[in-house]
Amino acid sequence: MESNVQRELPRYKSHKEVWALKIAGLQPSAEDRVSGPNEETDGGLIVTPEDGRYGPFKVSREYAMKHKPEIGGYYVVYRDDYCSYSPSEPFESGYTRIT
Repeated sequence: MESNVQRELPRYKSHKEVWALKIAGLQPSAEDRVSGPNEETDGGLIVTPEDGRYGPFKVSREYAMKHKPEIGGYYVVYRDDYCSYSPSEPFESGYTRIT
């Protein structure tokens, strides 16, 4: 799993079971700052989950560029450990949380 989340993420089920967290915040990763006049980052992001039981975690530049996550959407992990992103509306209309 591409994260530093210490606990299992909440599970959801559609036609597949996935693990997911709703995104409350996104920030450039400070540890990836490149020295220079513009103080650019390498594109990695710190994701802050809406669920306060989970701390912020980093996703790679590749993840950020491929999935273009947005606040309010979901960080999603599939059974094979593939990490993805889903906008809020399609995720919430297609998945029901498993308790």
